[in-house]
Amino acid sequence: MALSYKARKRLSLLVLVVGLPLYILVAVKVVSLFDRPPILVELLVYVVLGFLWMIPLRKVFLGVGKPDPDADPDSYPRDPVDPDTKSRGPKR
Repeated sequence: MALSYKARKRLSLLVLVVGLPLYILVAVKVVSLFDRPPILVELLVYVVLGFLWMIPLRKVFLGVGKPDPDADPDSYPRDPVDPDTKSRGPKR
């Protein structure tokens, strides 16, 4: 079952506000359990872990920054300079 746009938006906010800080704390704790490696190796580990959290959650974040596809197009924000225009781009 696919998540609705609002559900994906709320879930992505929850992941960023709660899940990501928890993931950071767990990643730092796990890395601190080992002897400290050379600085470049440690940097590489943190960079890899920094991207690793996104892989399972990419479907949640996909399209969240775009307008709601289920919403009425007439309810989209309009250009404040010319409210009669239907397009968002400049006139040609």
